[in-house]
This record gives sequence, C-alpha cells and structure tokens, in this order.
Amino acid sequence: MNSETIHTEKELLLLAAQGSEPAFTLLFNRYKHKLYSYILSLTTSPQIAEDIIQDTFLKLWKDRASLKAIDYFNAYLFTMTRNLAINSFKRMARETAILAALQPQQNNPAATVADNLSLKEVEQLLHQTIQSLPPQQKLIYTLSREQGLKHEDIAHQLHLSSSTVRNHIVQALRTIRKKIELHSISVIGIMSFLIP
Repeated sequence: MNSETIHTEKELLLLAAQGSEPAFTLLFNRYKHKLYSYILSLTTSPQIAEDIIQDTFLKLWKDRASLKAIDYFNAYLFTMTRNLAINSFKRMARETAILAALQPQQNNPAATVADNLSLKEVEQLLHQTIQSLPPQQKLIYTLSREQGLKHEDIAHQLHLSSSTVRNHIVQALRTIRKKIELHSISVIGIMSFLIP
C-alpha cells in the first residue's frame, strides 16, 4: 500500500478494519507520539506509558472489524487509552495493597506458620506461572521484571525489535494476571490471614 494514496483517516480505518497491516501501522505512527506524551503526563513512567500504548493498539487490532464504525477516531483512541490507564492504576493499587500486606509478614519473626505458608503459596503460584511461560517470553519477562532491564536493552541483547519485547512482556503479564484471577479465592483467603 502506498501511503501517499491514503488521504483520510476514515480510509485508513476502513482498510485496517479489513485487516490491512500497513493501514494499521500508519494509524499507529500517526498517534503513538501524541498518546505517549498524554499517558506519560498521567503516569510519569515511560515503561507504564509504553505498556499502555501497546495494550491500546493490541486491543484495537484484535477488535479491528469495529474500526470502520468509528467517526471520531482521535477522541475514541484517547478515551480508550485513558480507560486502560485507569484500569492499570487500579490494578497497580490492588497489587500494592497485596504487597503492603505481605511485606510486614516477611520481616516479622512472630508471623504465624499459617501466614508463612500462605506467603509461600503465593510465591509458588507466581513462580510456577513464570516457569510455565513459553521460553522466550519467560526469558524476556525475567530480564525485564526481575533484572530490571529496559525494553531497548533486552531487544539489543536478544537481537529483537523493541515492539517484539513489549509484546512478550504484555502477553506474560496477561498470563500471570489470568492465573492470579483464577486463584482469587485463594488470594482472598490469604489476605484474611494477613490483614487483622
């Protein structure tokens, strides 16, 4: 597809809705910097901003058939991105609350055996889930989340594109979240032990 033959956003949306990757790429390139600046102003974290933008465009591509019905793409895209950012904040708040509840137990020598077992169960579930990831996804997740490397550093080290690295991390986090959601009843039980 010659980008010069596409003049309107509506044409790009129609082509993307039909599965045109070049049209979708043009949409991505038109909006990625504006979205990044917007999300960075909300999160103040380049990593979180990148992850949210990746989630936004993955969701758009997954639901691409609905793109043809969008009249005001700019407003739609920014609203969608803002909602994903809000969901990300909520998720981080829940994770922070769980970690805050678990942290005192790790440092408290008087913690009960039941508390220690519950903490071990959570750690074991997380470890098992990470170990069950596909090999490259597990490696990239480990380099990112456990060793603290940036996406660009991982991409350089593994000879991959940054977007491939982001995709693997997004997929790994989704797998981990789904596994934790499946065990939410257990987590609620654990929290009842940990919160007096």
